[in-house]
Amino acid sequence: MSDLETFRQETRTWLESNAPEGVAGLPAAELEGNWGGKKATYPIPALKTWLDVMAEKGWTAPTWPAEYGGGGLSNEEAKVLSTEMRAMKLPPPLVGFGLTMIGPTLLRFGNEEQKKEHLPKICRGEIRWCQGYSEPGSGSDLASLQTKAVRDGDHFVVSGTKVWTSYADQADWIFALVRSDPNAPKKQEGITFILIDMDDPGVKVSPILLISGKSPFCETHFTDVRVPVENVVHEIGAGWTVAKALLGHERTMIADAFGVSGPKAKKNSKRSFLSDLAMTHLGESDGRVADSVLRDDVAAMEMDSKAFGLTVQRTKDAARAGHQPGSESSMFKVYGTELNMKRYELLVRLLGPNALGWEGPGFEAGELDLTREWLRSRGNSIEGGTSEVQLNIISKHVLGLPA
Repeated sequence: MSDLETFRQETRTWLESNAPEGVAGLPAAELEGNWGGKKATYPIPALKTWLDVMAEKGWTAPTWPAEYGGGGLSNEEAKVLSTEMRAMKLPPPLVGFGLTMIGPTLLRFGNEEQKKEHLPKICRGEIRWCQGYSEPGSGSDLASLQTKAVRDGDHFVVSGTKVWTSYADQADWIFALVRSDPNAPKKQEGITFILIDMDDPGVKVSPILLISGKSPFCETHFTDVRVPVENVVHEIGAGWTVAKALLGHERTMIADAFGVSGPKAKKNSKRSFLSDLAMTHLGESDGRVADSVLRDDVAAMEMDSKAFGLTVQRTKDAARAGHQPGSESSMFKVYGTELNMKRYELLVRLLGPNALGWEGPGFEAGELDLTREWLRSRGNSIEGGTSEVQLNIISKHVLGLPA
């Protein structure tokens, strides 16, 4: 414990000396974080400086081995670092699918060449990744995917379409599932997990608009894309094993992003975002939200979010200790996304008439995205595996009910 306390003091001193001026208190919501990559732009230059100094320290991926660009910290040390960053209101220096999905997957299934090639670039924020799983007609039934990969010497020739590819228009690489053996006896067999450079000839990305007026989603088209066989992760035809493991990381990430976080309070506010919004639109009485019914709903939402956050944190701690995500990720995904939809339903109730649009007279610019995000949240129960599919997984693998 004395060693850990020494590490805490050293960490606090280092952060105080190296965190650029202006980054403390910046919002760290998903779309406002630092995703890195070749196409990254930095309207706030301090965020790029923050990424660079943390990457040099290895603290963009603190528990990853140092030889792959990580910090080599123990689970306890990483928790101390996280605690000190929260205390100083420092945002994550880097976010994205590289850290949360493909990185952990390569650490487990990748060969040494793949780890040395991709993991340091992820840690330095040099490469941004997207995910090529869902296809038109093969969403929840992922194993029915039809994107084909035909072996041609030292390459696979990949053709097909992926859909709902989040941020594909901003990504440098994609990890994708392809069908390398159309004659396999089971549809889960004959699937290969492969890494594809988005700059390869034959890759085309088409953005998809949503009802909210903006969207991270895209269609990704592959037309005779030549991909080196060395880009296969694990084994040819054994991609379903890799895919299931990665889905565990994805569902926990989705639950964390949607269920725990939510909109952030104003920089100097001592109240939560929900409480601030309720006070603004409903008024206050004796320092409390004036509407007693909505006051109770706000309190219940904040307690549920806190309790869920603590539960997810336990799983993060277990992951740092080497525990691979299991069926609990499906429970997190269902609860977290349903909680987020309830949160935005409550937000639009608090906004009243201001929830009916996002521009023009009577609509405050600062609340512009709340209505859009409420519309966007309707997709939470679909993306990353529908709630219905997750409930089936829970009933079968957690409760042991018959199929």
